[in-house]
Amino acid sequence: MIDQFFATKLATSQTFDAKGNRLVVTRLKTQPLTISQIKTLAKDGYWAVQVKFPKTAKNFWRREIRLDQESTLKLGGQINCNDILKPGDLLKATGLSKGRGFSGAMKRHGFHGGPATHGQSDRPRSPGSIGMRTTPGRVWKGKKMAGHYGMAAKAIRNLKVINFAEATNILTISGTVPGARNSLIKLTKNA
Repeated sequence: MIDQFFATKLATSQTFDAKGNRLVVTRLKTQPLTISQIKTLAKDGYWAVQVKFPKTAKNFWRREIRLDQESTLKLGGQINCNDILKPGDLLKATGLSKGRGFSGAMKRHGFHGGPATHGQSDRPRSPGSIGMRTTPGRVWKGKKMAGHYGMAAKAIRNLKVINFAEATNILTISGTVPGARNSLIKLTKNA
């Protein structure tokens, strides 16, 4: 049984429920997934289907969906969003967070900076000391320092499917999902 679907992020917006409460929602553009390859336990060592869907007019995204049993789907067949996700379903959204380039330790790791006194008034955003003395005589791996920030896989759980508009193929889910507009989002049902 397939429990994953792929979509592209359109925008974060708001809507109101039946009681008049404001809900933050994310709108995702879904397109039918075309099965381009079927993987079997005998040949590949696991069950999966490889799907493709349009990224632009000429390019395609290709992704693999793992299965827990042999697929009954046929090569060239299509999977639609409303075949997998229904209003009220809980899901997990996974995507790449927005890239922020090279960032300092305060922005990247939430450091609070040093005091503006005791001879440190000229470097309030510095990370402070990064190592010790002769032993170990180096900077430990994994030390939180300035560097590339963002473009990391992030997952948001317990999002709820609000509705699916079949005419426009727009899926509306509660909450926010990681990534910039037009980025790829993997939706996993009941995760």
